Amino acid sequence: MNIYINGETQQYAENTSIADIVKALGLENKRIAVELNKEILPFNQYDQTLVNAEDQLEVVQAIGGGQDDSFVLAGKEYQSRLLVGTGKYKDLEETGLAIEMSGAEIVTVAIRRTNIGQNPDEPNLLDVISPDKYTILPNTAGCFNAEDAIRTCRLARELLGGHKLVKLEVLADQKTLLPHILETVSAAELLVKDGFDVMVYTNDDPIIAKRLEEIGCVAVMPLAAPIGSGLGICNPYNILTIIENANVPILIDAGVGTASDAAAAMELGCSGVLMNSAIADAKNPVLMASAMKKGIQAGREAYLAGRMPKKRFASASSPLSGLIG
Repeated sequence: MNIYINGETQQYAENTSIADIVKALGLENKRIAVELNKEILPFNQYDQTLVNAEDQLEVVQAIGGGQDDSFVLAGKEYQSRLLVGTGKYKDLEETGLAIEMSGAEIVTVAIRRTNIGQNPDEPNLLDVISPDKYTILPNTAGCFNAEDAIRTCRLARELLGGHKLVKLEVLADQKTLLPHILETVSAAELLVKDGFDVMVYTNDDPIIAKRLEEIGCVAVMPLAAPIGSGLGICNPYNILTIIENANVPILIDAGVGTASDAAAAMELGCSGVLMNSAIADAKNPVLMASAMKKGIQAGREAYLAGRMPKKRFASASSPLSGLIG
């Protein structure tokens, strides 16, 4: 028979009690309240009260105040604002453990040629980072021109069965790994026209960031510092300007070194942070993944809370009136 629980239709057998439903929902011994057909049902009546077809139940519990703090990327909602990469780990086991610990929902992967003649039993990254659990974000890392980046994105789309979300990264040279802006803009224009949802790695120039947004990129990802440098946010004022003028998510990409860097990015108002080296190159990557998760959360909460204004001189916390002596 049909029962409506919190507005959703559920199927239950005849002679099902409220206590049976509470147990099935995993709420046994939890502090909850139940309303049956708009009448509050006392806890001591759960066992003897049977539900009938088309009954309407409301089951509520206390939660923290405030609104959901998810963010939307290419039409999909995400709870975690930490995005992570999969390179540099010592093995796939460590990769999986660190990503699990990070709480990330979006995981970026590089697209590379397969090794001809490799052992068919050799583990595959997508066996560890399952597309059923994570949003896989193919990236164009290692591309130094628009043509190679576009080809890589199209191969990724084929590899992942029509997947449209990609991270565009076109590098200028191997020493700095800074973005090649002219090639990046060119590639972004063509990929957007080709139906891709483009997240784009760029420098911290507010003018370029706005141009990439206008092209149609679903997220703009300015660097905090050069890739793999761990220097943290070198130019917070430019990042802040980019955020203030954006109508798409702005995510820091590259240069984060530790949890305080991630927190600083979130305190500026970034929608999220993407990192790889900061976790994978740590002495204990799994523990660093945990730290990064907490840094992202702390920075986001501080941003929402609104920090106190900075002052030149001291301001006593306790009143000065009524002092002894």
